[in-house]
Amino acid sequence: MRFQFALTLQAIWTGMCHAAMQHYPAAWGHYDVCKSQVYSDEGLTWDYMACQPEAADMTQFLKVSLDPPNITCGDPPETYCALENPYMCNNECDANTEELAHPPQLMFDIEGRNPTTFWQSTTWKKYPKALLVNITLSWNKTIELTDDIVITFESGRPEQMVLEKSLDYGRTWQPYQFYATDCLDAFTMEPKTVQDLSQHTLLDIICTEDYSRGYVWKYDKTVRFEIKDRFALFAGPRLHNMASLYGQLDTTKNLRDFFTITDLRIRLLRPATGATVVDESSLSRYFYAISDIKVQGRCKCNLHANSCVFDKEKLSCECEHNTTGPDCGRCKRSYQGRAWSAGSYLPIPKGTANICVPNNIGPVTRVCDNELLRCQNGGECVSNRCSCPASHTGLLCEKPRCESELGGCKGPESGQASLRPPSLCSVLTLLLAGVALWRETPRRAAAL
Repeated sequence: MRFQFALTLQAIWTGMCHAAMQHYPAAWGHYDVCKSQVYSDEGLTWDYMACQPEAADMTQFLKVSLDPPNITCGDPPETYCALENPYMCNNECDANTEELAHPPQLMFDIEGRNPTTFWQSTTWKKYPKALLVNITLSWNKTIELTDDIVITFESGRPEQMVLEKSLDYGRTWQPYQFYATDCLDAFTMEPKTVQDLSQHTLLDIICTEDYSRGYVWKYDKTVRFEIKDRFALFAGPRLHNMASLYGQLDTTKNLRDFFTITDLRIRLLRPATGATVVDESSLSRYFYAISDIKVQGRCKCNLHANSCVFDKEKLSCECEHNTTGPDCGRCKRSYQGRAWSAGSYLPIPKGTANICVPNNIGPVTRVCDNELLRCQNGGECVSNRCSCPASHTGLLCEKPRCESELGGCKGPESGQASLRPPSLCSVLTLLLAGVALWRETPRRAAAL
């Protein structure tokens, strides 16, 4: 008796929480729960939902590599000058002295230290040969970007730079964005900003001049790749309409892939000079130095996991919904009763889990399809089954729940409208559902 009472309380609490979620759009988009227990006509059952890990600082999980490998300053030790003052050359880089070394790891350490820590390249002593550096960030895992990529320079922002991405672990690369003081001269591209993009041109690769000023603006240290401004093209300036963005991500693979990476590469092509002409008498002024790189994102788990673990130097999803694999990209061996499918953000707020089902249950009966077979009375078609509101039950949510209660449905005091003869549309819809079930029965029997 106590157990039944506890289940009833749990069902009431779940219903209250569900109602709260539906009335507060600010809560949309979390997708932090993969399943919850609910009390239904069949007893305590699982309600499955699309889910994803929380966004995090992904730089704590990456591996960094530089090309050429010996491009970091300090081996041998060298002196360099301040960019804005060629006569102030009292700075030293020495790889063998901790307080004078500038290794790549300092691009990802704790910010706010005094003095500021940073990675630094060798100086441009081989001018006019180009000072080229590739900085590659690798996760060995697919990552979904959720915020702007921000790179902070301590040496003046480069006059020419390219940000590239890979979706296949560094085998092939595509440009994300070009940066230059003069886009036409550097890349034969018209200069643009992210504000020039629209929903139709969001995937265009642009060159921007916004982040390539030299030492004259020495307090402008950051270079950005604007993720949220691109999100805002669908979700609105303050990202309030996330339903629109999720709908696009669900249905447009190219858009989804645009925000997905396994690796990033920063190609530094020309350092800040602060002038149109390089001062060959003071080449120790010219170098690259980066104090911080921010990459916010989450593990891609195909909406089948709400957590991602970092173990043995590798990220992997903790898969739910009977899925497996680094990205939850396939069904478990005993759960291949239907083809694997990624989860869906829609319908908001819970999405559709598209769980993998056991091998021995045969074909899944298709009760609804949102075309001919539609759920009635506000029900939602989820994985070809009707998810009914609290007021209705039945195969297509066609029965008022009060019909099974003591006293039945007796007008306004019952909380239900008075009963009316079913419409012709409802009758035809139920007949179609019955035919679908009848056709599935022999197949299921054969499968067993």
